[in-house]
Amino acid sequence: MTSVDKPTTTTPTTTAPADAKAVTEAALFEAFGGVRGMVETVLPGLLFVTIFTINKDLHTSAIAALAVSLLLVVVRLVRRDTMKHAFSGVFGVAFGVVFAMMTGNAKDFYLPGMLYTLGLAVAYIVTTLCGVPLIGLILGPVFKENLSWRTRNPGRKKAYAKASWAWGLILLAKCAILFPLYWWANTSQLGWILIALKIPPFLLAVWLTWVFLAKAPAPIDVFAEMEAEEAAEKARKAAARGEAGT
Repeated sequence: MTSVDKPTTTTPTTTAPADAKAVTEAALFEAFGGVRGMVETVLPGLLFVTIFTINKDLHTSAIAALAVSLLLVVVRLVRRDTMKHAFSGVFGVAFGVVFAMMTGNAKDFYLPGMLYTLGLAVAYIVTTLCGVPLIGLILGPVFKENLSWRTRNPGRKKAYAKASWAWGLILLAKCAILFPLYWWANTSQLGWILIALKIPPFLLAVWLTWVFLAKAPAPIDVFAEMEAEEAAEKARKAAARGEAGT
């Protein structure tokens, strides 16, 4: 049991029920990047399939997709925004470009992302079965509760488990559509279907996560608890020094 999830003698610091939905919305927006994060996820693949559909040139399509991914990173650097979503997009596109260039098969541009989606689906399901749902590990720090939900907030742990099941099953359903198409469809068909499946499953999973967490108990703010404990400890030491000086 870690210091962030063990029971304490202090009163848990939680978010007021009236603010629970607003806090949940803000946390999901931060964790998953919001509208801008979705655009950064879709744009490189959309550019790749558009160019390839027009001229069937793997090199031009791959270079254009990688270039726009790097441009999105530069824009975030200039604006001093958070980089995690842009960097993840660049790495994903870069792996796709390298893989497609190595094999000479344009469809392989999509394969690393498809394998990542499959691995993520399995991770959501396995971690939930192990009692540590992945969505809780992702959102715990965002809600400032870290791992306190594991032992101190069972209702919240249950909500995280439901959300992780939702993510895992939705991503598995997406893979069940895409992997057969990888073998049967041509590059353009696979690309357009993949683009069409980028946002709707993601929005469904995010919405279900919001539904489950909005109905769950409020998160325990372990950072506020630690600050309160530190303040109390300083007060005790100050009082002890005062008594010693009298």
